[in-house]
Amino acid sequence: MSVDFSDFLSSATRFLFFTGKGGVGKTSLACATAISLADAGRRVLLVSTDPASNLDEVLETPLSHEPRQIPRVPGLFALNIDPQEAARQYREKIIGPMRGILPDAALENMEEQLSGACTMEIAAFDEFSRFLGEPTSTMGYDHVIFDTAPTGHTLRLLTLPKAWTGFFQTNTSGTSCLGPLAGLDQQRSVYEGALKALTNPALASVILVSRAEMAPLREARRTHEELLALGVSNQRLVLNGLFTSSVDGDRIATAMEARGKRALAHFADFLNQLPVCHIPLRPTNLIGLNALRAITGTASDLKAAPEAPVIAMPLFENIGDFLSELEQAGRGIIMTMGKGGVGKTTLAAAIAMELVSRGHAVHLSTTDPAAHLLDTLQGNSQGLAVSRIDPQEETSAYVAQVMETQGAQLDAESRALLAEDLRSPCTEEIAVFRAFARTVAAASDGFVILDTAPTGHTLLLLDTTEAYHRELGRQSRDTIPEDVRTLLPRLRDPDFTRVILVTLPEATPVHEAAQLQDDLRRAGIEPFGWVVNQCLTSLGSNDPVLRHRAINEGPYLAEVTSLAKRSAMITWQAEEPIGSAALASLFATSSPFPFMKTYIYETLPSGCCETPKHYEIKQEEAAPALTRHPETGEAIRRVMIGDQPLAKASSECCGGTGCC
Repeated sequence: MSVDFSDFLSSATRFLFFTGKGGVGKTSLACATAISLADAGRRVLLVSTDPASNLDEVLETPLSHEPRQIPRVPGLFALNIDPQEAARQYREKIIGPMRGILPDAALENMEEQLSGACTMEIAAFDEFSRFLGEPTSTMGYDHVIFDTAPTGHTLRLLTLPKAWTGFFQTNTSGTSCLGPLAGLDQQRSVYEGALKALTNPALASVILVSRAEMAPLREARRTHEELLALGVSNQRLVLNGLFTSSVDGDRIATAMEARGKRALAHFADFLNQLPVCHIPLRPTNLIGLNALRAITGTASDLKAAPEAPVIAMPLFENIGDFLSELEQAGRGIIMTMGKGGVGKTTLAAAIAMELVSRGHAVHLSTTDPAAHLLDTLQGNSQGLAVSRIDPQEETSAYVAQVMETQGAQLDAESRALLAEDLRSPCTEEIAVFRAFARTVAAASDGFVILDTAPTGHTLLLLDTTEAYHRELGRQSRDTIPEDVRTLLPRLRDPDFTRVILVTLPEATPVHEAAQLQDDLRRAGIEPFGWVVNQCLTSLGSNDPVLRHRAINEGPYLAEVTSLAKRSAMITWQAEEPIGSAALASLFATSSPFPFMKTYIYETLPSGCCETPKHYEIKQEEAAPALTRHPETGEAIRRVMIGDQPLAKASSECCGGTGCC
């Protein structure tokens, strides 16, 4: 059922959640919705729960963990839930009242218990739950809009109320991996209120955001089903970035429209299950209030496409050359990292398949909670070891190991207390981290390709090794596994670990990759290089929207070459890179859409003293020179590529007598 976006806005519930696969436009649509509601006179709070939030850049306003009024939008306030700041405040809330009462040694022990990544997650969730389950925290707002993290993280956020309230009900020891339960128990009513709000269709609605592509639609369908199982029934789907060609005979535009239609046809049954709103592909980056208002308004932001300037495109390496250097070591770990939705999974799978085809032993794995590896490979993984770090399996194995080792030395009552501690949601984080370290260690015997989680989650893993050391020691009392102990040295070894930053030729993905590069360098990890994915530049489309977008890529391509030690570019593909054949095409020497160049042609003189006319004509790079103008039929010859002469013009009139 297709619905208009204005109808959706007029019936908006108090709480709105935007979720979906990374890169589908959740932040843009959440911001556009918030602005529209505020413009209509509502008082709106926009909250980002994404550890790698780009809300500041999209709204062009610096934000913090406190609500800030957005300039030029009366009634709109926004904030980022900062996990580190939330954890600091959370620790102080529990430990502060005990200062001066308990000995310093006891306080230090409590601080150490509350220093892990698990505390950071529950502290951020504590803030999230407050907006939902504590009426006084949002009583001044008509709407609270959540720009959520990519799907795996969002689903975990939504299920945590059940996990934590269940843990309170069954725990009798008074302790957890977060320390004394007294501090947590104070929040029980807030968590229960959050769960009630989430499942009340009159209060909360979830907007599944997708694009007309196979992977995002598959993820939207999966999320839809999992949310229904959680009791979240008020859902609708927004198909963002829909493209319709406006130029006959333009093969790029025709291919893009056809690719979208194929994906929509494949998921027709799913699309008929809930209200669907269509948002067209915009020609410009969705940054700033004017661009965001254009999403939900009737005004178009498409102007006549300017003539593309004849400029030198930044120099990029061939992606095949990238791979050849990665191959030289014969072993090690290759990690693809970057913002959600930039193509990390696709590139990881393509690298793995190519290395296998060259005779290498390769293990392809993922730490992404919303793994798409098997979907990308479509079962075509002959000769390739494929695995996913499954949270449930890893947790079960970890709990069994702790009970068999540490638990075997305890009496019945102590074993029961240990079992209760291990039922906390934090145990899953510990188990997944151990599996991550184990997978990295396997790269000593061949190549391990890791499709990592979106940036914030990945950095959480890398930055909290020491915190996990402490938590592993607290629960198991065993020696820290060698794989965990040696993880950071392995990640810092450039001969063992190669990090590829994947981005799109757009503002937010490039700037987030730049920030990630800085964070990695502070952690002692030097990126191997950058790959810019899905580029329209040089494909030569004449469609106004695609031409605008190609022109807009220029500054970001130049920015990448200034930031990266080395960089490669992958053009937009007519077929989604799913399955072994399509993945292999990413490393092909020729693109399905060869590079286009602007050539200068001049007409051949037909009489004495005739001045030749000059034309700019775009052709494929390897195409032979034209002898006739494709439209006028005039006799022509190619004389320049941009400002580089191909042939020297000579006077051929008058038989060379020199009368001209």
